[in-house]
Amino acid sequence: MPGSRLSYEERRHVAAGLAEGLSYAEIARRLGRPRSTVIREVARNGGAHAYCAGRAQQATQWRARRRVTVSPPAGPAPAADPADPRARREFEALFARMATRTGVPAMMARVLVCLFTTESGSLTAAELATRLQVSPASVSKAVAWLEQRGLLRRERDGRRERYLVDDHVWHQAWLASMEGMALWADVTRRGAELFGGNTSAGARLHATSEWLEHVRRDMVQAAEHWRKPLPAKP
Repeated sequence: MPGSRLSYEERRHVAAGLAEGLSYAEIARRLGRPRSTVIREVARNGGAHAYCAGRAQQATQWRARRRVTVSPPAGPAPAADPADPRARREFEALFARMATRTGVPAMMARVLVCLFTTESGSLTAAELATRLQVSPASVSKAVAWLEQRGLLRRERDGRRERYLVDDHVWHQAWLASMEGMALWADVTRRGAELFGGNTSAGARLHATSEWLEHVRRDMVQAAEHWRKPLPAKP
């Protein structure tokens, strides 16, 4: 079904489609899947030139195992935050200003900073609204924007949802940003085919597509190289 995890057989069809030079839209149409699902699948598994169905299947299973949370054993309460309250507030303001300077809207920056600097790394919508003194609607809008870019994820907590950041947030955000680059590369490639290589417009679009795909592939591989497996349990 659309939105559910791809099966191994579907991944084989993705790999075959890429080998044939099909567009993401055509591969998605043949699978009966949203194009964004195919783009995300390829981007997080090596890119169009390195995608392999078997490796993609193994990577998905590996990621699923990492998401399993294990309740920590009971123990003493965590130590109080040692940061000086004034210094903490100054740092949070600095963090938020930096985020807005790099393109994150102000409200989204405040939510992101709040999650990063809370000890648990997760808060509910009500907790965020209380801490930031804003409306639940503002929190909802900010959360949707951040989730779309891979900067947080949701977990069910009974009837509530919790929003959290973890050690892999930047890896996920990086791969999400690569989806946008893949779209640019795909559209400019089709434009180059439409206008033809013997025109200035076609040559310009072709060069753009080649550059975007080359850089995107290298960036995805760099992100995957950085990711390390969890240490073995004793």
